[in-house]
Amino acid sequence: MNSNTNGTKVLLVLAVAAVFLALTVSMSAQVQTSTNTTAGASTKDVTVENGEVAYVSGNDLVVKMADGTLRHFKNISESARITVDGRQLGIHDLQPGMKLQKTVTVTKTPTVVTTTKQVTGKVWQVMPPNWVILTLEDGTNQKFNIPKDQKFNVDGQMTDAWGLKKGMKINATKVVEEPVDVYQHQQQVTGTVPPPPPAPPADEPILIAQATPPPAPAAVAAPAELPKTGSILPLLGLLGGLCLLSSLGLKVIRSTF
Repeated sequence: MNSNTNGTKVLLVLAVAAVFLALTVSMSAQVQTSTNTTAGASTKDVTVENGEVAYVSGNDLVVKMADGTLRHFKNISESARITVDGRQLGIHDLQPGMKLQKTVTVTKTPTVVTTTKQVTGKVWQVMPPNWVILTLEDGTNQKFNIPKDQKFNVDGQMTDAWGLKKGMKINATKVVEEPVDVYQHQQQVTGTVPPPPPAPPADEPILIAQATPPPAPAAVAAPAELPKTGSILPLLGLLGGLCLLSSLGLKVIRSTF
């Protein structure tokens, strides 16, 4: 008798479980979400910076900007490349004096993200106008906040949150539009090698310093005749005096003998 009673209880429990499972499936809620993005007209902002390589050490770079300020770039990646005169150069290929130009392009695209959420299920509990609880497919309940002016489809009739009752099968659609600005950054760095100093024009004389010996003194030419410094009269007077003395001497000698 007890075994028959126990068997009957087991069958009853199984029947109740089967009925509950069927009710749960019939009252299950289904949530479907779809997202659509609409892009508007894009705008671009271009910034150009110019500078000159001042110092390179390892992966550190110091650039003298156009306004005279020094900007230090630390730990530049080995994979970073700069287009210099058509060649792809790395950080270790840069040399002082190279001219650099960085162009940064920022593209702004306004977009509108539209999210559509559709909910179908049976009301478990409702607190108008704030929220409603529906039963999910796994047998659990989920709470949904009710947007302002939200309408629900109940057996083909539209009603608001105040018209919902427990056990009603409802269908609701929620549409949310959110504006989002999408930014895209693009950076390009180019450079040039400074040109060598210009050569002088071919028709311009080139000054060459050369040591030359000092000039020799000019030879003085001998005069053709002696300059006239006096007349012959003094000489004649001297000869006359000598003759006079000679005659006086002879006269004295003769008188003595």
